[in-house]
Amino acid sequence: MRKLTAAAIAALTLASPSLAEDQTLKMATIAPSLGQAITMATVANVVSDNVDGISVEVSGGGAATLHQMEVARGNLDMAMTSPVIYNLMAAGKAMYKNEPEASELAKNVRLLMWFPYGGYHFAVRADSDIQVLDDIEGTSVFLGPQGGGAYNAARGWVESTTGLAAGDDYEAIKANWQTGYQAFLDGKIDVYVNGCLDPCGQFIQFTETEDLRFIGPEDASGEAVDKWLGKWRYRTEIPAGLYEGQKNDGPVVSFDTAVGIAIRADLDDETVYKITKAFWDNIGQVTSDAPWAKALNVEFAASKRGLMELHPGAERYYREAGVLK
Repeated sequence: MRKLTAAAIAALTLASPSLAEDQTLKMATIAPSLGQAITMATVANVVSDNVDGISVEVSGGGAATLHQMEVARGNLDMAMTSPVIYNLMAAGKAMYKNEPEASELAKNVRLLMWFPYGGYHFAVRADSDIQVLDDIEGTSVFLGPQGGGAYNAARGWVESTTGLAAGDDYEAIKANWQTGYQAFLDGKIDVYVNGCLDPCGQFIQFTETEDLRFIGPEDASGEAVDKWLGKWRYRTEIPAGLYEGQKNDGPVVSFDTAVGIAIRADLDDETVYKITKAFWDNIGQVTSDAPWAKALNVEFAASKRGLMELHPGAERYYREAGVLK
């Protein structure tokens, strides 16, 4: 199998120009440096390497909420999704409230697979006075790009567990993923947040020169937290000892959620079946080079989450694999 090189991940262009492919599928994902984009690039890479006549080209950048609409319109074949944003699209709410066709277009989107977004890591420098999330009052925090799903999730976790509100009790800086991370590297902000499947590239890079700690709330229990987690988020732990310069004495409580790969409903069943089968039959090829891939699970991939239905081609594979009855 062709390995994912740094250049390939940065460019997120997985098709080989030397091969005469019969069918080229277009996949869009979020910022290429993020773990979720790398997961999707890995899926594309495995499919391109193991299915004759099918190549998947991946472009990185932009918002998953917009990409999902382009899948529905037939301008993309695959894109990132989540139970929340698909439900909102189907209902024509939130970011889709000004898109009168959103509800109807949602019928053109189906699911290829779910995978864990990755635990949200709330990181500080190891010598920081911030010991728990409850200590961030008056500090500067990068939660994610404002208006995005990651920002809203991180903000909600902080508020439900500590009562601290972004903008009122602490500064939630306005930045994209790249500039937010750079601000943390440069020591310009106190807390950096990134959800990812470990090991996460940003924390590997940071701990090459500095030590860090991950922080959690003093108390992650209670009705407010349970209500905020709802059906689609769940508690998880960030273990100690993940990174060379990580100074946690023990695990840190955080949360995780599911994201997935949306696919055109009108893409033919046989093609989608081949894509699904190729990835799961060959997942072992990437786990040695990408340890985070061990978190990918076929039962999780086929689970029912929200209103989104599996594509019939994907459903066929999951039934054959015994994870659906």
